[in-house]
Amino acid sequence: MEYQEKLLTREKVFRDPVLNYIYVQHQVILDLINTKEFQRLRRIKQLGPASFTFHGAEHSRFTHSLGVYEITRRICDGFLRNYPTQEASDGLWDDSQRLVALCAALLHDIGHGAYSHTFEHIFGTNHEKITQEIITSPKTEVNQVLSKMGPNFAKDVASVIDHTYSNPQVVQMISSQCDADRMDYLLRDAYNTGANYGNFDLTRILRVMRPYEGGICFEINGMHAVEDYIISRLQMYMQVYFHPVSRSMEVILDHLLRRAKELSANLDKNDSTTPYLLMPFFKGEFDIDDYLKLDDGVLNTYFIHWIDSDDKVLSDLADRFINRKPFKSVEFNDDTKDLIPTMRDYIKQAGFDVTYYTEINNSFDLPYDAYDPNKKHHTTQIELRRNDGSMIELSKISQLVSAVTGKHLGDERFFFPKEMLSVDNNVDLFEPVYQEFQKHIKNDELIN
Repeated sequence: MEYQEKLLTREKVFRDPVLNYIYVQHQVILDLINTKEFQRLRRIKQLGPASFTFHGAEHSRFTHSLGVYEITRRICDGFLRNYPTQEASDGLWDDSQRLVALCAALLHDIGHGAYSHTFEHIFGTNHEKITQEIITSPKTEVNQVLSKMGPNFAKDVASVIDHTYSNPQVVQMISSQCDADRMDYLLRDAYNTGANYGNFDLTRILRVMRPYEGGICFEINGMHAVEDYIISRLQMYMQVYFHPVSRSMEVILDHLLRRAKELSANLDKNDSTTPYLLMPFFKGEFDIDDYLKLDDGVLNTYFIHWIDSDDKVLSDLADRFINRKPFKSVEFNDDTKDLIPTMRDYIKQAGFDVTYYTEINNSFDLPYDAYDPNKKHHTTQIELRRNDGSMIELSKISQLVSAVTGKHLGDERFFFPKEMLSVDNNVDLFEPVYQEFQKHIKNDELIN
């Protein structure tokens, strides 16, 4: 369906450290940015607890969402200039799809919550479903803005997030193995963490990207730019997203919220320290209004209060999170995983509640996933367009990508309190326990 484009009298710009300028040309985009639901994203960090490891990673979901919008806008501009549709079903770009694409790009993360991934894990929320609810609920400012475009516009935008929108080109702009979302967060996260190996040639990739009837493909002469993007993504996952200290802080955050949830049943409703904004989630009876009241700052405020809690576990975990006292961890494998109960026993002997002071955490990622007919869920593979117009899947022609295709890269780690690695030769009651514990660790790995 075509939607009327109301252009601003003069385009607005956001100065951006990664993309230089972000251009806003449509009234609907500016109005969406100014909604309270979108402004909330300023108060949610893009990388959550990773800023405890990479101190520059203070950027927000707001900045990332603007970036995804801008990259999508550039894709639309390139498609309109070089591949405009000439007739129905020719597989080229129909620019009447632009506004749906731009709005979906801007709003794709609007449902993320405070410390989103950890919060989702504990309270069973789903940021994609909540994103769709924010877009379609008449109660939100976002929906009120979208509804001015037409009665079905909000539903169309939500269907892009849900991957059910009728035009696969629009869906793949926002969600595929080489999309505006991934390209922005890799560049933005690399910039803010200082991890230069996350950089790749965005200009070249946008130059060789083109529409076809099945979605989006890439000219074969741009293969090396796409390879570089895949390897950059691999490096960012291994070095940044899966960093042991960041995962440690996520473990502490997870256990902190779990302890608070466990204690919530006995909270005094008249107690001034009762976390009222979290109570709907502790009870499992929250709605969209409850969800939108939360951000990283709200949770941090409660954590600061909890440092003074009478509950020693809650108090200690809050202190460890707020004041950056990460757990330590060791890598383990199939040959050493049987040692974990023994290690937990040592930790228990040292006076720690193993429910809250130990964790097994695994982080794995597929750098690239080719189509497999035996899989239930399929990702959109990267197609290269040859000179004769035929398509070939990336890993079939790239030895570099083929080497990492379908391989789950990452590790499994056992997390525990740093105190277990104490080396002080003093009169500590638990010194013999520490020594026995440490006999099973060498070179950051669990050993027999």
